[in-house]
Amino acid sequence: MRNQIAAANWKMNLTITQAEELLNNLLQQPKQLSGHQKVVFAVPFPYLSLAKNKVSGHANYFVAAQNCSNKKSGAYTGETSAEMLQSLGVEYVVLGHSERREYFSESNVVLAEKVNIALDYSLTPIFCCGEPLNIREAGTQNSYVEVQLKESLFHLSAEQIQKIVIAYEPIWAIGTGKTATADQAQEMHAHLRKVLADQYGKEVADAISILYGGSVKGSNAKDIFSKPDVDGGLVGGASLIAGDFAQIIDALK
Repeated sequence: MRNQIAAANWKMNLTITQAEELLNNLLQQPKQLSGHQKVVFAVPFPYLSLAKNKVSGHANYFVAAQNCSNKKSGAYTGETSAEMLQSLGVEYVVLGHSERREYFSESNVVLAEKVNIALDYSLTPIFCCGEPLNIREAGTQNSYVEVQLKESLFHLSAEQIQKIVIAYEPIWAIGTGKTATADQAQEMHAHLRKVLADQYGKEVADAISILYGGSVKGSNAKDIFSKPDVDGGLVGGASLIAGDFAQIIDALK
């Protein structure tokens, strides 16, 4: 069975005290996870060491950075390298989040470079893709997201692509008042898996976890995660509430 992943994206939230309290609340009685179930905390850079220390000793609990540089090292003030993350023992890195694409103009080409350097340092990329509202309304979401995958990932070998986790974000359903249904999530996830299968073969495509990143909550996670091509979620706001995120972990297949 593919890995089923509950990934918490804290974004730019919480003080150090609040971060420690949230981790304590979630880890005091950690969920007993099956071998294919994983929990990942994507925390702000200043909290990576704290999170690593907290999850130490808890099976199948991991830490992610929310970004990394496409450069190995050098005069890039304010940037964080994949090598730095590796040296901290960080296992995952979120790349290509819709906010990074929109606010920091990260292109598919730059993201391909980030994917490469993350893999070079044994980090597992959680690669985000998804379409904005105007693309969804035009009905061209499938081809739009397909280009994101092709331009950032399809230079990878079959062995390398299986080290990637994909997260689909329907940007049009985040903070717009519009809601993506579980069926819409499944429809896009199935398309993404077909795109992967066309490039790498069905066996490879079936091994890749695809997460859903569209306003997952404790109340809807079970329905969304029940879909055959949905392998968990990349969770924003609900991951900042211990009770909600615990429900989301419980909803993993």
